[in-house]
Amino acid sequence: MLDYFLLFLGPLASIMLFLGCSFFFSKNVRTVVFLIVYVLCTALLIGNLLYYRFYIDFLTASVFMQFSNVGGLGSSTVELFSPFDLLLIIDVLIFTWFVIVAKKQRISIKRPKRKVYGITATALFAASLGISHLQNPYLLHTDYARDQLVSSLGIYNYQVINLVHSLRAPAKEMLANQSVASEVTADMEEPAPPDLDVFGMATGKNVILISLESTQQFVINETIDGEELTPFLNDLIKESFYFPNIYDQTAQGKSSDMEFMLDTGFYPLSSGSAFVRRYTNTYKSIPSLLKEESYTSAAFHANDATFWNRELMYDALGYDRFFSKEYYDVTDELSVNYGLKDKPFFEQSIPLLQKIEQPYMAKFITLTNHFPFLLDEEDQLIEPGDTGVGVVDRYLATVRYQDAAVEQFITQLKEEGLYENTMFVLYGDHYGISRQYESGVHTLLDQAETTLSHIDLQKIPLVIHIPGQTGQTIETEGGQIDIHSTLLHLLGLSTEDNLTFSHDLFTRSAEVPVIFRDGRFVSNDYVYADHTCFERSSGDIVDDASCAADQELVREQLNLSDEFLLGDLLRFID
Repeated sequence: MLDYFLLFLGPLASIMLFLGCSFFFSKNVRTVVFLIVYVLCTALLIGNLLYYRFYIDFLTASVFMQFSNVGGLGSSTVELFSPFDLLLIIDVLIFTWFVIVAKKQRISIKRPKRKVYGITATALFAASLGISHLQNPYLLHTDYARDQLVSSLGIYNYQVINLVHSLRAPAKEMLANQSVASEVTADMEEPAPPDLDVFGMATGKNVILISLESTQQFVINETIDGEELTPFLNDLIKESFYFPNIYDQTAQGKSSDMEFMLDTGFYPLSSGSAFVRRYTNTYKSIPSLLKEESYTSAAFHANDATFWNRELMYDALGYDRFFSKEYYDVTDELSVNYGLKDKPFFEQSIPLLQKIEQPYMAKFITLTNHFPFLLDEEDQLIEPGDTGVGVVDRYLATVRYQDAAVEQFITQLKEEGLYENTMFVLYGDHYGISRQYESGVHTLLDQAETTLSHIDLQKIPLVIHIPGQTGQTIETEGGQIDIHSTLLHLLGLSTEDNLTFSHDLFTRSAEVPVIFRDGRFVSNDYVYADHTCFERSSGDIVDDASCAADQELVREQLNLSDEFLLGDLLRFID
């Protein structure tokens, strides 16, 4: 009952304060100011509603600053609307009509006593904050737990708190120094020694990274009417290192967050994208480490160079080349949804790849399998699904197309003699089906819709293929951030002196929880999600005390990562 009470109390206090600003204006403009604030509050509410439906997250000040990079809310906005949303717009129209009628009939709208009104609104806000603090003492210190902030304080109070946190970020960088860097570094964990059986397996080989847009683990070995969704990947994993228990750890930066974790071994920022917010930082990234081994590094993505600020961030990370949209023949015929289709993308990339000096690390970022999952009829290799959820049905068809595009790419690399001396790393960059549409996936997989099944759907595939190797499925649970150390060890590069939050997946301890950016985690025995501690073996809800130790570790690790990034502390460390 306390939760429901806070859901009412929190927004009431902030709405009173915002709308009360109009009482400081003269009678002639008071109602106009009141109406403007009313419309802005409604717009903020609708914006958060649409954003939440796809991203299961709330808007932040950083997202507003990089809104052109959000994606998914442009051509697909209609997909996210509900008929009930009209009530929010009708509400504004009714109020506007009331104001107009009142003015025409000269109805006086009396202003309440400002002092009494202000005290009441402030008291309600203080009560909301106090009760929320008693319920969760860490609430204001874990700004990444946005759903808990909103449910406890209301959407408008949350926006104010988020703005305050955003304004504090620049101060961290200005106040950072050698002493702060040393103090934070001292709290870092020592990395585990590498598995000598695989350490250096790919030394000197070229590295090709293939980012599989929006690809989740559940599509691997899944069929529709007897047809495989990913026949090529299914065959490839039989002769590769295959990791089926890797979780999506991205936050609001989505694809850019995945790139950031892979290259740096640091967690993404909880608000906005590090690619946009921290592109002037000093990094000890994989491209910069490989440069010391005489590697050339390049990124291939048939989108605008400025999208997710890649052009500037790739420089900061040490990439030598970036082949963006301007290097490709992007026509309407060859494009769908967000840009160039995957098949022509890979085909046009091979001549560009051949220009790069070996050994190289080349990263290819696909596009076609992106929400709202649109595909031309001639590219549909299977019929869309029949789950009853349109987004999921279309997703299954675009995943099949992506699989065929990757097969075509590797076949062409073999023909060009670029296959044998290369390690291939294929990974899902983030989830494709948000919680809003997961009922279709549950129907497909014939599973119950629970918190634990939702967490299980956050897994993405990771396939590491070295030609000639024996296939091996590694059940270790880990996160996308762990790809960083795993690759370095396969290339024969020690991470002993590196500052990283990444764990080598060949040696990762089961005692270390997989940490999500919003404070959730998966440990050996428990899952913490939806502000609840679950026992994994039974699926039962258990006392929060069972998750307390891991929760403390999660807060510590996320805070340390933020300290490094917001303070740009690596500039002080040799």
